[in-house]
Amino acid sequence: MPVVSRVTLRHLKMPLVRPYRLSYRTFEEFEPYLVEIEDSDGRSGFADAHISPGSSSETREGGWRFACERIEEILGLSGGAAKDRLLARFPESKAATTALVSAIEVMERNDNLRITQPATLPLLVPVNALTSEEIGREVADLLAQGFTTFKVKVGKDVDGDLRRVAAIQDASRGRATLRLDANRAYTRDQGVAFASELRPDGIELFEQPCDADDWDANAAVAAASRVPLMLDEPICTLADIERAATIENVGYCKLKLKRFGGLDRLREGLDAVRARGMQPVLGDGLGSEVQGWLEACVATHTIDNAGEFNGFLKPHDRLFENPLPFSNGSIHLPEGYWPRLDRAAVDRFTIQQRSFHKS
Repeated sequence: MPVVSRVTLRHLKMPLVRPYRLSYRTFEEFEPYLVEIEDSDGRSGFADAHISPGSSSETREGGWRFACERIEEILGLSGGAAKDRLLARFPESKAATTALVSAIEVMERNDNLRITQPATLPLLVPVNALTSEEIGREVADLLAQGFTTFKVKVGKDVDGDLRRVAAIQDASRGRATLRLDANRAYTRDQGVAFASELRPDGIELFEQPCDADDWDANAAVAAASRVPLMLDEPICTLADIERAATIENVGYCKLKLKRFGGLDRLREGLDAVRARGMQPVLGDGLGSEVQGWLEACVATHTIDNAGEFNGFLKPHDRLFENPLPFSNGSIHLPEGYWPRLDRAAVDRFTIQQRSFHKS
């Protein structure tokens, strides 16, 4: 039986075209941890995950240390045994565990990665403009690029956020769907005030108004909201999905690969969302091209709305020799697509590296 024989762990730093502003942090670059793995039969795979400071209790330093310790433990194990060993410690560092497990799944050519027929996956895009004049120009430009679902960040000022959302609604005039995202920045009262005053026209959902651990506050906002709520950061397990389904007007759950522990577990979670009467949304706007590919593949089996795995469009450069095909607002996966890492790009972005070998 083949066993894990070699693992390389890299910390990448990839500068962005423009700063990516969230309520809790502004990113100037993405810093994913890239895992490359090989077994004793010569099969290889790779995956990555981006630990986003401020998004959860995970830290980059802790994730790196956790990954190094776990890699030492899985050398010499079969792929299945290695995944079991890793997932037993999943709650300690979700992103680092996911990168390792997903790399093994890629090495094993997991069924979720099979593209048996061409697939087109529309993506959403953020609206960054602030003033009415700038909003009008940006909306027109994004529509011309083929995007029809817009992400609108809120959570700083209720009145200002309401005015900006209204301006984007007016500029898009029914030609695009809006997803509003507070990134946990509102208090309970602020979230209720914002959600109860929304004009529902063209708004698909309102994402994560309050702190991830404050289920009561998010439920209060859901009860007051004029549009369906989507939970994001609290959704990491099947139990979280079950809990979300009990809250009135929570119509969506967003899942991200880096918080679910691997491709098989992610697909199970997405299927569970739909089985509980909600709609699944998939994707990480902070993910690299590697993460975008993995989530896009799972999406071909599970998702029928705009994907949020658009992080690969934000850095200056890509990570694949054969880049993830993108045009007219969508990823276009040809039958049999399988990416190859661009070794020169990976080396250029690497700021830290460790290699592990079975003795």
